[in-house]
Amino acid sequence: MEIIFAKEYLKELQLTGKTSDKRYRFQPDIIKRYRRTIDRLAAAKKVEDLFCIASLRYEKLTGDKKGLSSVRVSQKYRIEFEEIRRTDEDYISICNIIELSNHYK
Repeated sequence: MEIIFAKEYLKELQLTGKTSDKRYRFQPDIIKRYRRTIDRLAAAKKVEDLFCIASLRYEKLTGDKKGLSSVRVSQKYRIEFEEIRRTDEDYISICNIIELSNHYK
């Protein structure tokens, strides 16, 4: 899948493992898991490929976050993303990564 980052700090975390914005500080273990999860999303050819990776706990969100999907980074954090599907020559899915959030807030 093609990955698009909605916020600059998400892209920085993936590329460098840290962010210049001090509001978004995470433990090194969470950053490592975030980067691994993004790599798994990028390796998937389509969203349905995520269903068989049980540790991601893929789910479609409901309520005020309807239209978004999420995968787990850890017990406490998840990546929220929007699925964009295009049909050109091949089936293409694009993930617009919205947020790395603590879902217990």
